[in-house]
Amino acid sequence: MTTVQQNSPAFMLWCVEGDGKDARWTRIGAAWLHQDGKGFNMRCNAIPLQGRLVARAFVPKADRDAAQGELV
Repeated sequence: MTTVQQNSPAFMLWCVEGDGKDARWTRIGAAWLHQDGKGFNMRCNAIPLQGRLVARAFVPKADRDAAQGELV
């Protein structure tokens, strides 16, 4: 019998354009920690040509509070 392991990403990758309250955040991928803890595998649906690339810790939907809002 095989065991299925859920492998949630460690980080979500975002392209951020602008600053402050006017910043536009677009989710573009995710990053998973290497087994040895010394790096990441990243999967990107897009590569930003402008703006900045931001990695934020992944918080499962069930663990988010109202202050964090809906991350889509």
